Amino acid sequence: MDAFVLIGSFVLLMAVGLPIAYALGLAALVGAIWIDLPLDAVMIQIASGVNKFSLLAIPFFVLAGAIMAEGGMARRLVAFAGVLVGFVRGGLSLVNIMASTFFGAISGSSVADTASIGSVLIPEMEKKGYPRPFATAVTVSGSVQAILIPPSHNAVIYSLAAGGTVSIAALFMAGVLPGLLMGLTLAVLCLIKAKQHDFPKGEVIPLRQALKICVDAMWGLMTMVIILGGILSGVFTANESASIAVLWAFFVTMFVYRDYKWRDLPKLVHRTVKTVTIVMILIGFAAAFGYLMTLMQIPMKVTAYLTGLSDNPTVILALINLLLLILGCLMDMSPLILILTPILLPVVKAIGIDPVHFGMIMMVNLGIGLITPPVGTVLFVGSAVAKLKIGVVTKAMMPFFTALFIVLLMVTYIPWLSLWLPRALGL
Repeated sequence: MDAFVLIGSFVLLMAVGLPIAYALGLAALVGAIWIDLPLDAVMIQIASGVNKFSLLAIPFFVLAGAIMAEGGMARRLVAFAGVLVGFVRGGLSLVNIMASTFFGAISGSSVADTASIGSVLIPEMEKKGYPRPFATAVTVSGSVQAILIPPSHNAVIYSLAAGGTVSIAALFMAGVLPGLLMGLTLAVLCLIKAKQHDFPKGEVIPLRQALKICVDAMWGLMTMVIILGGILSGVFTANESASIAVLWAFFVTMFVYRDYKWRDLPKLVHRTVKTVTIVMILIGFAAAFGYLMTLMQIPMKVTAYLTGLSDNPTVILALINLLLLILGCLMDMSPLILILTPILLPVVKAIGIDPVHFGMIMMVNLGIGLITPPVGTVLFVGSAVAKLKIGVVTKAMMPFFTALFIVLLMVTYIPWLSLWLPRALGL
C-alpha cells in the first residue's frame, strides 16, 4: 500500500499536467505524510541531493556545449566531416552522422546536437536532392550518440543516482565503443539507403581547402582532448575538466572563431542557468522520492519480483529493456534515470550485471525514448528545425529505429562493448 500511495500520487500529479520535477517533490511529501515521516527529513534529502561536488560537472559541461553550439562549431564540424566522407554516394547523410559524433563529444547533449547540426545540414541535404523527412530522420537518430559519447551529462546523473558508487570516468569511457558502434550502424544504413534511392555523390574538396577546413575545426575538436585527456591522464577530475572546457570553449569562440557577439553572451549564460536550475530542482526532488522508495523497500520488492520470474540474466535484461523502452516513450530521460536507477540497479547486481554495463544499457534505451513519440524531446526539436509534422518524421525514422534496436541488443548482450575500455584503462 505504501508503494501504491507514493507511485500512484506521482502518476496522478503527472496526469493532471504538473511538471515531472514538482510531481516528484509533492509525491515525496504525500508518501512521507502517509508513513508518518517528519517532513524535515524530506527537506534534508532534497538539500543533500543537490549538495554534491560531482554535480558541478553538469553546469560546466552544459555551458561549454552551449558556447560551442552557438559559436560556429557546428558549421565547422560539418565542413570537417565533409572532407572525410562527403565525397561518397549519400555522403551528406554520412557527414550528418559523423558531425553528430564530433559535436556530441563536445556538447554531451542530443537536443543541442539536433538543433545545431540540423539547422546546418537539413536545408543543405534537401538542396542536394535528399527528401527532407529522411534528412531529419538522419539528424535526429544520429544525435542519440551524444547520450553515450563523453562528456554525457546523463552519465553524471546516472553516477549520482547510483549513489556515487559508479565512477564518472568509467562511464565516460564505457560510452565510447557503444557510441561509435551506433554511429557506424547508422552510417551503414545511410549507405544502403543511398544505393536504393540513388542519392547524389558529394564533391571531392581540393587539398588546400581541405587543409584549411581541418585546421579550422581542430580548435573545437581540442575540447574533446582536453576533457578526455585530462581525466584519463589524472591531471584533473571530471569537474575540473568541465570547467577547463568552458574556458577553452570561450577562448575559441570569442577569440579564434569570433562568430559570436559579446552582447549575446549574457543571454547564453542566462539560458544555461535556467537549464541547470531545472536539472538541479529535478535532482533534489528525485533524491527525496528515492529516499521514500528506499524506506518503503520498493527496490528490494522489485528485485525479488523480477528474480522470482526468472534467474536467467538474458530474460531479466529483456524485461528491463522492454520496461525502459516503454517508459522512455512517456517520460524524459533525466527523471527516468533518477527514478529507475535505485530500483533496477539492485536487480541487475543480483544477476551479476556490472553497474557500468547497466548504465550503458539504460542510456541506449532512454536515448531511443528521446526520439520516440509521444514525448520524444529530440524528435520534437528535429521536427521544429525541419518544419515538418511529427508523424512525417516518425514514419521516415522507422528504418533508423530498427538500426538502433540492433545496437541496443548488442550493447545489452555483449558486455565487452561497454566494459573493455574502462577496464583496459584501469577505471
